[in-house]
Amino acid sequence: MAYDEALAERIRKLLAGEPGRTEKKMFGGVSFMLHGNMACGVLKDEMIVRIDPEEHDDAMTRLHVRAFEQRGRPIQGWILVGPDACASDAGLQGWVQKGVRYALSLPPK
Repeated sequence: MAYDEALAERIRKLLAGEPGRTEKKMFGGVSFMLHGNMACGVLKDEMIVRIDPEEHDDAMTRLHVRAFEQRGRPIQGWILVGPDACASDAGLQGWVQKGVRYALSLPPK
């Protein structure tokens, strides 16, 4: 499985009204960008969310959340959210909103 298409479609629907939304293939999955900044995406069966680095430690205390790693090193402000944490619509929406809030706080690319 390259990435969970059903999860990507659920995220796509939540982001449907966001101006400046584009999709990009990244990390072997799909990423949802707002004005050129990644908000969230899907990697295998997990959701990847870009959050404010100041919120990283707090996010790591949540169930089914782990750090996104590149070359074996955790990246501050990038997290992976397991399927159980985004199984409900409310859970998914909360994580999408975190990613959207951070992406919109950045200057457009």
